[in-house]
Amino acid sequence: MNTQELTMEQAQQVLHKYYGYPDFREGQKRIVASLLEGRDTLGIMPTGGGKSICYQVPAMLLPGMTLVVSPLISLMKDQVDALTTAGIPAAYINSTLTGKEVNDRIRAARRGELKLLYVAPERLELDWFRLEMAELPLACVAVDEAHCVSQWGHDFRTSYLAVSPFVEELPNRPILAAFTATATPEVMEDMTRLLRLRDPGVFVTGLGRDNLAMSVLRGENKKDFVLQYAAAHGHEPGIVYAATRKEVDDLYQRLRSAGFAAGRYHAGMSDEERAESQEAFLYDDIRVMVATNAFGMGIDKSNVRFVIHYNMPKNMEAYVQEAGRAGRDGEPSECILLFSAQDIMTQKFLIEQNPQDSERKANDYRKLQQMIDYCYTTRCLRSAMLDYFGEAHEDKPCGICSSCTDDRELIDITVDAQKIFSCIHRMRERFGIALVASVLKGSRSQKVLQYGFDKLPTHGAMSGRTEKEITEIVNVLISEGYLALSEGQYPVVRLQQPAAEVLRGQREVLQRAARASRTGGSSRDRSRARDYSPSAVNETVFEQLRLIRRELAGREHVPSYIIFNDATLREMSIAAPQTEDEMMSVKGVGEVKYRKYGKAFLEFFQSDSYSNEG
Repeated sequence: MNTQELTMEQAQQVLHKYYGYPDFREGQKRIVASLLEGRDTLGIMPTGGGKSICYQVPAMLLPGMTLVVSPLISLMKDQVDALTTAGIPAAYINSTLTGKEVNDRIRAARRGELKLLYVAPERLELDWFRLEMAELPLACVAVDEAHCVSQWGHDFRTSYLAVSPFVEELPNRPILAAFTATATPEVMEDMTRLLRLRDPGVFVTGLGRDNLAMSVLRGENKKDFVLQYAAAHGHEPGIVYAATRKEVDDLYQRLRSAGFAAGRYHAGMSDEERAESQEAFLYDDIRVMVATNAFGMGIDKSNVRFVIHYNMPKNMEAYVQEAGRAGRDGEPSECILLFSAQDIMTQKFLIEQNPQDSERKANDYRKLQQMIDYCYTTRCLRSAMLDYFGEAHEDKPCGICSSCTDDRELIDITVDAQKIFSCIHRMRERFGIALVASVLKGSRSQKVLQYGFDKLPTHGAMSGRTEKEITEIVNVLISEGYLALSEGQYPVVRLQQPAAEVLRGQREVLQRAARASRTGGSSRDRSRARDYSPSAVNETVFEQLRLIRRELAGREHVPSYIIFNDATLREMSIAAPQTEDEMMSVKGVGEVKYRKYGKAFLEFFQSDSYSNEG
């Protein structure tokens, strides 16, 4: 057996002992192997894909300590709580600590008592901290949410630029590892360059997660949908993202008035209010969190069963990261985007309100248009997402997204498409969607008359449709590549090569029949997503296990999912372990957690109350 095989065997032993899993996922295995070889590493893995294990397990094996650069106080606390609960020596240093607490943790690091230390990127800019770290044997510096280093990323944070100078100043350069959930090829290049990764191993792993049913719904009554969805899934934790504080407050009040255990989170609340709301959500005291995008980066709550976007996000990176907070435990979960044309105006307003240079603003508009295209596409949503991030994948439908499960009749709209393309051509490809729709409708507005467009043969060519319907068709044609929009606040619509083929009669254009507006009911009914839950799960037993977990969590003052996640409890309810070995063979238990928590669950399965239930 060579050294590398032995090292990976040791890594698997650590994984099972502390995390309760028999083996790494394929993507994790390659990243762990890269780090154990002493190689700089860049890992792109989906939210819930197990990024943290990729540097935490090597940290237990490498000599010295691993310094983790983490962007949020809440993320540090979650990670350290989970590590210490699993028996791994870890700590964080941030602004919530007193000077004495900081000094105590630095001394613990000096004594070699810590394997992981979490800090914010801003701390790397402090002279005293750099001096302290220079005295320690740092084996690895792991940079979480590493996309923040790129100005083309969706969460650019200038303090991340301090990582590379910090590492280069250390007397002995440690391994540098960077991780993020979402990065385009452009952002990946930025991360490699700005962090000065040396000949890194680059691993892009499975952004498409089989347990997530993705849906885009247009034309819904959004308020009614959220209320009725919450009623149908009242026992499941979920997040509703809205674009503005006003919408968050309104939805929160509606849910509370309807009797739901809801919380809210946005930048207009005090730090104390936000902390209380987040903690209540983590501890399952509230079921639905209504929030702006200020909430969630790095939230490790594993049992979020749904994420609803009340408004379209500003770009695909933000959407995938936020939607990916559902189903981190691998259980079936839903990601629903409620889209309306007003969302486009809201996001354009937010771009204009943000002071930034023209190049950055143009990039934001380009990304916004790509997000709009996603909302209108008739392609498999998972394939569209993977194509955006440049991930190689099999060209086959996922079978569970709203596009794949859409059984509406396909209708031929070739003639309408030809009218639209002809109109755009006659308008010299110099105007936006709204004016094109006005001309096709036959409007005699001041602008139409000013340009003489009322004299065009295509004026009124689609008078039987509303301007909104025409606009919808144009947007679908854009998403399908027949048309393109220029960048900027006022984009111009232009013809693409496939449009010429349609105009020449060489290509048909098909579209799904219009969907009547619907409210209420379960999105799972709408999308007919597969039910991944094992039929063998006894829901009564599962709920009893959750009660045991909640009692243990209250005693330990940690969120329930840190004890065991829902997937572990479900497997436990099926396996019904009767011995210590059987309990430790359940995924997610392991040796350390069994010693701390396993006996309470084992006693339940050995008790008369379980026998009677069985």
